[in-house]
Amino acid sequence: MTSMSMSRSMWGVDSRTIVYAAIGAALYGVLAIFSIVIPGSNNVSVRPAFAIVPFFGYAFGPVAGLFTGLVGNAIADQISGYGLVTAWNWSIANGLVGLLAGVFAMGSLARMGGNKIIGAAIIAALSTAIGMLFVFTDIWVFGNDFNTALTGSYLWVLVPDLIASVILVPILAVAWEPLKESLGR
Repeated sequence: MTSMSMSRSMWGVDSRTIVYAAIGAALYGVLAIFSIVIPGSNNVSVRPAFAIVPFFGYAFGPVAGLFTGLVGNAIADQISGYGLVTAWNWSIANGLVGLLAGVFAMGSLARMGGNKIIGAAIIAALSTAIGMLFVFTDIWVFGNDFNTALTGSYLWVLVPDLIASVILVPILAVAWEPLKESLGR
């Protein structure tokens, strides 16, 4: 069984989903301040807080994950001075990561050999690698060529986000287990 209750719809939006999504977006947006721009990249930052995005998708479903990544990244960009319009496609990519983590958590990946830690790590890795493919829209948004989008954007963001996600999402998932029962999840 995944962290989302099977009695609730994966796509349902209720007051809990809205609250969890808002908390996730606020956490990601504010904690993303603690990031380091990678020299030689297209303003790509190492953001350990990124792990919040796939975790919220994993724990609270695809709607909460989408909102956490989309709005949380927009908040982080506003706080850091990039602005909302400048890199809207990166906010969508972050939202897709949360959405995919929620979808994958409802499937067999979450039950990987009965090991929640491995399942959470695989979900975090797959959702990050697939969701971040959306940054290839830099080709049209910023006029980058494919090689620049690959080497200057996608790979620069993929590696640190994968590291943060694969390490932190399983830790958050295990820590969340005893808490979810007390909150009626």
